[in-house]
Amino acid sequence: MEYIALFFTHSGAIKYDKFLKDKGIKSMMTPVPRKLSSSCGVGNIFEYDGSIEAIISEDIDKVFRIEKREYSLVYSSEE
Repeated sequence: MEYIALFFTHSGAIKYDKFLKDKGIKSMMTPVPRKLSSSCGVGNIFEYDGSIEAIISEDIDKVFRIEKREYSLVYSSEE
């Protein structure tokens, strides 16, 4: 499945990109779509088939699953 993670800070997005790549997970840093907004404006798109909870870090604000150009919230740090 394809996801986009939003972060509190730009440095958090960079750290998470490295974290995913170190685990062999294909990822790419990207501007956050306006309709999702974000604290820092930088997100990370990645593909992952396991439990999303297994790859959550303290730097993540929200994670959305991307399906057919629609976004579904699957994780929020405020939960």
